[in-house]
Amino acid sequence: MLFDPALIQDPPAVVRPLEATPAPAPAWDLTLGMINATVMLDQPLADGARTVGTGFLIADEAADGTPRVLLVTARHVLDRMPADEMRIGWRVASEDGAWRFDPQMVSIRQDGEPLWVEHPLQDVAVIPITPPPTFAAAAMPIGWLADSATFDRLGVGPGDELYSLGFPQGLSANRAGFPILRVGKVASWPVAPVDAYPTFLLDFAVFPGNSGGPVFWAPAARRRPDAPTPEHPFIGGVLTQAVEVGGQTLGLAVVAHARFVRETIALLDQPRPSELAGTLPVD
Repeated sequence: MLFDPALIQDPPAVVRPLEATPAPAPAWDLTLGMINATVMLDQPLADGARTVGTGFLIADEAADGTPRVLLVTARHVLDRMPADEMRIGWRVASEDGAWRFDPQMVSIRQDGEPLWVEHPLQDVAVIPITPPPTFAAAAMPIGWLADSATFDRLGVGPGDELYSLGFPQGLSANRAGFPILRVGKVASWPVAPVDAYPTFLLDFAVFPGNSGGPVFWAPAARRRPDAPTPEHPFIGGVLTQAVEVGGQTLGLAVVAHARFVRETIALLDQPRPSELAGTLPVD
């Protein structure tokens, strides 16, 4: 049975502190690690509906070396949220192993200006956040984002399996708000070079709420015979949309390559136009 966390009543105060949460998954288990790093994003709308998307956490360092946690999602997920705050679906564990859905509001705009940065060409957005300590520890290392050479080096191609996490139609795997794991095969060719083929297709059905979810490879996924074995798991991209023709969905997902997540993160440390406005010379 699937659950809509939005229907869950506000829980009572937390009895046990976050420090009681079990240790994060071992680094080698990317599937469980990605589940822990993936969260629901939502915002109520005026008509009683809500906008729902998926995001995942990446551990990075600012230009001055300060550690930071970044939320990655599809740009259109944030664009479609008109209010200045959204909910992030954190999850809290107790000593007996039970989990509780514990969403919190975070700012996505200040004085009407977006707090996220977005890729100029691809449907990718990144926003720095301050998550609970257990989620900060669960953030995936930036080195596990695929770069321009990853697909070529590993021979990624049609028939290779990749996993994806998300919240289709705003549903979660259980009342604790964990994402739903899906698997699909690479359905397009070629997938490299990235400059020529910035997106690729996966063969599985996509629904509203899946947007922004991570697409990744883990050792349990099937690869074509004689394909190279990756030295470590990797995140291949961000799910951005479903393929539709004439209003009919084709059961295909469009994935923006992870290189564009790297490029978007790099934009965080560049001055924004509003910051440069006061530095322009006056004629």
